[in-house]
Formats: sequence, C-alpha cells, structure tokens
Amino acid sequence: MLQKTTPIHSKKIRDAARGQPCTLQIVGVCSGDWSTTVLAHLPDESHGIARKSDDLSACFACDACHSVIDGRAKWPAMEREHKEWYFRRAQIRTWRALFEKNIFSIKGAA
Repeated sequence: MLQKTTPIHSKKIRDAARGQPCTLQIVGVCSGDWSTTVLAHLPDESHGIARKSDDLSACFACDACHSVIDGRAKWPAMEREHKEWYFRRAQIRTWRALFEKNIFSIKGAA
C-alpha cells in the first residue's frame, strides 16, 4: 500500500490549460471550442472525499468533455467502454504539451 502523500498542485499547470486544444477529444462529445478548455482532473488513487486528484492526474478538457468525465453529462454508449483509454491518451497528450511548454521537465530528456 502506498503511503499518503502531499497533494501535487501547480498554478502553472492549471493556467497552461487555458486556450489549449482538448486532449480528451471524446468522439461525439468534444466541442472543439478551445476557449472553454480547463485542467480537468482524472480519477486516481490521490483523490478522495472533497479532494481532487493531483494535477499530474489531469488533462486539458473542453467544457463538453469535462462535463462527461465529471458526470454532468453521459458518456456516449459506444465510447463508454473506452473510458480508461481516453483518460490515458489525454493524460499523455497533456504531459507532452506541458513538456513542450517547459512547464513539465524530465531529467535527461531532450
């Protein structure tokens, strides 16, 4: 079992989401309106009652896709079974965008 850790929150990561392309891009949901993009937290072991996941477990999401992952709107029937795939793809796309903006660094990476 992992020890309880200090939450990882970053204003730079949250601010970096503004105006960016949605990295979730759920088929049949994504609005393509990047003016609504925010950092959306994905479920993981760091979240709990009244506590969002760490900012590392997040992605850039337009309002429409964010509504789906937060449960305010329903997953399209055909896409529901691919939910975890969407989360992982979005998280990696977001990490790459943060890396390219020099907000996220990896020692030894070029």
